[in-house]
Amino acid sequence: MNTIHTNALIIFARQPELGKVKTRLAATVGNAKALEIYIRLLTHTREVAIASNATVFIFLTDASKTIFWNSFNCEVQSGASLGEKMKNAFEIIFTKGFKKCVIIGSDCPELSTEIINTAFNDLNNQDAVIGGAKDGGYYLLGTKKLIPSLFKDKEWSTATVYEKTITDFKNQNLSYSILPVLNDLDEEKDIPGEWI
Repeated sequence: MNTIHTNALIIFARQPELGKVKTRLAATVGNAKALEIYIRLLTHTREVAIASNATVFIFLTDASKTIFWNSFNCEVQSGASLGEKMKNAFEIIFTKGFKKCVIIGSDCPELSTEIINTAFNDLNNQDAVIGGAKDGGYYLLGTKKLIPSLFKDKEWSTATVYEKTITDFKNQNLSYSILPVLNDLDEEKDIPGEWI
């Protein structure tokens, strides 16, 4: 089985709609600028994902599909919390027969194809892989099987998520690798200089 059928990359994303994306960012730069930046983030994420050694699945917050994701496998996020939505996404992917699953968001301008491919390569020898974000969350998580505990008992979108996930790895006796810490783009201060 070649890597494209072994590796699945999940992208969690929203439809690029005015007033519905990057709300923390929009509070200081306005809805129009926030939408413009989100489309840049989506475009970047799409480009690094297409070049990766994986089959790409887009999990959107709702079923309305835009041309932005036309060439991708599209699914709809399901669940009450972010953790439940991620757990359900992993379950769907493993049910499809993939051996390694990595999830990313669409908020990380520093994410590269090299980092995504490194995550899949690390899973050859490790049970899990994680890339921490500077805000205390993570921008990437990967496993070789569904591990429900990784998605429970977290205060999502807080500075404790990364450390609590590392604790889960240790409590489950999982081997894991750590990718470089990157910056998520959530607020005006996070915008790369060349994007302003």
